[in-house]
Amino acid sequence: MSAPPSDSSPYYRHHVFFCLNKRENGEACCADHNAQAAFDRCKQQVKAQGLVGPGKVRINKAGCLDRCQGGPIAVVYPEGVWYTYVDNNDIDEIVESHLKNGKVVERLLTPPHLGR
Repeated sequence: MSAPPSDSSPYYRHHVFFCLNKRENGEACCADHNAQAAFDRCKQQVKAQGLVGPGKVRINKAGCLDRCQGGPIAVVYPEGVWYTYVDNNDIDEIVESHLKNGKVVERLLTPPHLGR
């Protein structure tokens, strides 16, 4: 286990939230786009690359993030970078490029105008 971050740094370098919301009324939702599988894949990849823990990366489930039109959605903090992903290759690229190397994956950015 790594040492916790210093007082001047955030507890996690990156904190990622995956919307896993399921709407029962037929409206668009991330759960209808395999969001749970993407969440599971991201957790597995982050762990496999040794990126888990204080001062590193945390992957969390979230309810509705209100960006349904761009779904499935994940957001990386503290940067506030919103991603729309399609498959495991996209998740792997986010992990490698953004979470490991600090480079935003421009092609997967959620268009800023897309909301619910």
